[in-house]
Amino acid sequence: MSPIEGRGHQMFPVLSAEQIATFRRFASGPARQFRPNEPMFDVGDHDAPVWMILDGAIDVVRRDGLGRENPITVHGSGQFTGEISQLAGRGSLAAGKAGAEGCLAIPLDAAHLRALIIGSADLGEIVMRALILRRVALLEGDSAGSVLIGRTGESELVRLQGFLSRNGYPHTTIDAAVSGEGREIIERLGLQPDDLPLMICPVGTVLKHPSNAEASVCLGMTPQLDPSKIYDTAIVGAGPAGLAAAVYAASEGLSVLVLDQRAFGGQAGASARIENYLGFPTGISGQALAGRAYNQAQKFGAEIAIPLAVTALDCRDSEIKRLTLTNGASIQARTVVIAAGARYRRPEIADLELFEGNGVSYWASPVEARLCEGEEVALVGGGNSAGQAVVFLAPKVKRLHLIIRRRDLTATMSRYLIDRIAALPNVEIHAETEVVALEGDKSSGLTGAMFSNRTNGTRHHRALRHLFLFIGAEPNADWLANCVAVDKAGFVKTGLSLTSCGNNPGEVLRTLETNQAGVFAIGDIRAGSTKRVAAAVGDGAAVVAQVHSYLADDARSSRSECHRFADSDSPGAHQLPVPTTPMD
Repeated sequence: MSPIEGRGHQMFPVLSAEQIATFRRFASGPARQFRPNEPMFDVGDHDAPVWMILDGAIDVVRRDGLGRENPITVHGSGQFTGEISQLAGRGSLAAGKAGAEGCLAIPLDAAHLRALIIGSADLGEIVMRALILRRVALLEGDSAGSVLIGRTGESELVRLQGFLSRNGYPHTTIDAAVSGEGREIIERLGLQPDDLPLMICPVGTVLKHPSNAEASVCLGMTPQLDPSKIYDTAIVGAGPAGLAAAVYAASEGLSVLVLDQRAFGGQAGASARIENYLGFPTGISGQALAGRAYNQAQKFGAEIAIPLAVTALDCRDSEIKRLTLTNGASIQARTVVIAAGARYRRPEIADLELFEGNGVSYWASPVEARLCEGEEVALVGGGNSAGQAVVFLAPKVKRLHLIIRRRDLTATMSRYLIDRIAALPNVEIHAETEVVALEGDKSSGLTGAMFSNRTNGTRHHRALRHLFLFIGAEPNADWLANCVAVDKAGFVKTGLSLTSCGNNPGEVLRTLETNQAGVFAIGDIRAGSTKRVAAAVGDGAAVVAQVHSYLADDARSSRSECHRFADSDSPGAHQLPVPTTPMD
């Protein structure tokens, strides 16, 4: 059943006179009279306000990049426009015009909308729920968002599909190889096969094999950052840890900027179902959990910039930290929270990069599941992430070969996942086995794989077009260079893992602070962290108190002495064991 089926009254509520009066108190301008059929906002408009209708009506439609329109609804008196994009002033995904009798409406811009949601709890809940459900409806409907044209399964097309899906942007895909419409568009535009995939943005702009950054600009996803602004805290990474820190910091009045190079949710966002997260007894997908946190952070005013990666952190002794971004810009902050997580580990297999995105995947999203439906696939890994992927993929494929290096799964996977995998009739476990070779080429993609038993050396071949790798992760810390202390595995050291300087008289140890004052590390990238979603969220909540402590600390001199002492990575420094497999 669709998440929005039967929830039309929540998507398009009619407010009472008292609620309308509350709405008016937060208005960002006076009521405005629109003529019959006068345009009020269009697809792609930035900073389009939410309109509260006092009299008349507004006709709202969705439109895709090819100009195809479908009606969404007709808002009448006591109703309001908008969806979740309005929280941050992003590009509008719908268009609206005054009805045949005209319209009288009052506006709420992004700042006043957030003020309403926070300032009036009951009305804020109604508005927030409606905005979220409307985005869900756009994702499920036709004729909305971007149009992608390419060859099904082609790596660049899969990348774009994953980017838009992970960030919650509606889109449709046309197979250029079989669709008459796709071929017609390509011929009309005079394009060549090398120009694929195409992305036709909702405003009609055509992009040839765009990067994620180019796609985001066309969609109005990435905000314009002010290089002169000094944020209270800049959070690098929008996974569970970074989003938790953003929610708590923004809700306590700090100015917050969150940066991520791909999508909100991090590795957890790619999990098909997380069943051991507190409060969700039936489980929740990583994307759903991350999406709620993303919306919650925006509700409190956190600024989130995706996809923008940080290439360097200026660690010179200064009250203001500077971060250099991939687009050449830089931002400033009083504190930095490193929540960049871990990136997928790549095994030592010849020509692996040739098949990445072309048969080899490091996550199992609905995009990949559709590509391998009804086929024979292999998955490498024995942690909880691997187990969740097996449970998600198995019902969709003909047969799934689970490749693990150990004798069994008991040491690395939760019991509930082991039991569930054992009950799947089409899953075959290959213990003490590893992938030693891949077959195929750039044009055809992956066609097969060779597996070897680590104990007796026997080899066996499988014809495969899809191989999933879940073999753990390594810290995403290259951009830190020699800025902060790390352990032998490259994870960022904090608190007790640095030195005992917190025991100095009068010194308060900030357990999540690195050897650089005002720079903190949380989540999977932190040395000794527990690789669980709940632990990452806990880090995100805890670090905000320590950020407040740092910002309120006027006695920086003794602190800097402690940090200079902590710069050395002495053999006697306390180090905690580092799990090698992400557990959620």
